[in-house]
Amino acid sequence: MTIFLYVLATIVLLIVVLGLIAPNNYQVRRSIIIHCPLPETFQYLKSIKNQDNWSPWKKKDPNMRQTFEGTDGEIGFVSKWKGNKDVGEGEQEIIAIVENESIDTELRFFKPWKSQSIGHLLVDKVDENQTMVTWGFSGRNPFPLNIMILFVNFEKAVGKDFEEGLESLKELLERK
Repeated sequence: MTIFLYVLATIVLLIVVLGLIAPNNYQVRRSIIIHCPLPETFQYLKSIKNQDNWSPWKKKDPNMRQTFEGTDGEIGFVSKWKGNKDVGEGEQEIIAIVENESIDTELRFFKPWKSQSIGHLLVDKVDENQTMVTWGFSGRNPFPLNIMILFVNFEKAVGKDFEEGLESLKELLERK
């Protein structure tokens, strides 16, 4: 019985130590230059429904069920989805728009695990016909979920999806 208590105490101590050293905050961002004027790029990005045309997650589950509430491109618009194991279930709500600069959304995931993040789409003028688009999100991982970041390269995994999505967006907007 004593050995069991020592093992249990060691496991609890290890979890506490890992929780203390693991980062609580995360941020993933990727950027790309698109040969399209900033106002045109921004107007396209402002519509959440347009993400279906370039989102890597829509490609992972083209049959996901989606519902929408509100007016797309305006604060308060909500896009809800329920998909396969690759995309899970959640919703995205536009929470801030700075015209020709940024769109912020609150991402609420329900499955495969609950989490909440802030998504960002930023645009910067490179020149009259080129726009830099930065796509990213940030959030907090409370204890003990923050321990996962020590074992999963979150930046690499999600960053790869952002890169794929931005490449699709570039191809789409440059064809127009």
